[in-house]
Amino acid sequence: MQLLSDGEYHSGEALGQALGVSRMAVCKQVKALRQAGVDLQTLHGKGYRLPAAVELLDRELIHRATAPATRAGLDSIDILLDIDSTNNHLRARALQGAPSGSVCLAEQQRGGRGRRGRAWVSPFAANLYFSLLWRVSGGAMALGGLSLVTGIAMMRGLRCFGIEAAGLKWPNDILVNNAKLAGILIDVVGESTGPCAVVIGIGVNVRMPHAAAAGIDQPWTDLSTLTGQQDVSRNRLAACLLDQLLPAVAEFEMQGLQPFMQEWQRYDMMQGRPVDLQLPNEVIRGTACGIDAGGALLVETATGRRRFTSGEVSVRVTS
Repeated sequence: MQLLSDGEYHSGEALGQALGVSRMAVCKQVKALRQAGVDLQTLHGKGYRLPAAVELLDRELIHRATAPATRAGLDSIDILLDIDSTNNHLRARALQGAPSGSVCLAEQQRGGRGRRGRAWVSPFAANLYFSLLWRVSGGAMALGGLSLVTGIAMMRGLRCFGIEAAGLKWPNDILVNNAKLAGILIDVVGESTGPCAVVIGIGVNVRMPHAAAAGIDQPWTDLSTLTGQQDVSRNRLAACLLDQLLPAVAEFEMQGLQPFMQEWQRYDMMQGRPVDLQLPNEVIRGTACGIDAGGALLVETATGRRRFTSGEVSVRVTS
């Protein structure tokens, strides 16, 4: 993939010589890449190429692009070509004792997850999929609102790419014009009241191939569409998001959600709108009234104001 990333034709013989393998081995690898969803073109007499140049994730580029304070807070950056999910990888590392600041990025996820068991479509080298491991001493009970703070950090990072019209949908989606641009998934490893590790998973649509998006069951958008640029750097995007995410998580651990409340209100797409909140056994109808100090959604219903810590919220279409 590194050899092919320039978007030019490379013969099987040239690839074999560069890699020290036979042309048959090159053919097998080309087949494997196609099975992984990579669009490799073949032209007789010229060889193989990608339809366009591709920027692969690069540990050193990401590291150099982050601010010095971010680099000081990072323990390691793992970049994997193909994985079930970056969250699963860091969950396993957390159980092995990996420290705060461990980061995992992947070119492709075969089992990427969204909320409520949904699949997160993760085509090869198209979007950004990464997770951050953070250890906290206060236990899982102290993590209410972490997904909201992560959303705020992402909004700050996306401004580096000129994304000003985005908003936050409780508890963990970033939308532009009601189309999903990015999502967050929080996993906790450890006790509810004792020391634990939290894995913050982030997915951002950068250049979503339409063929790969066929299975997505909701409106979506990507950075290439929003910026009009086909060469949005995923390495720079990763660095910008880490620059915002690490200090935000550290501040949240020290001071909770309160310092972020005003910023959340500015980005809150649900505030004051009629909503339906899907719970496991019922649908709550009412008007969204923001969040409380614990990050719970407040909904004004026919029976009074109620507080919810989970659920799938959507704006209700009124006649």
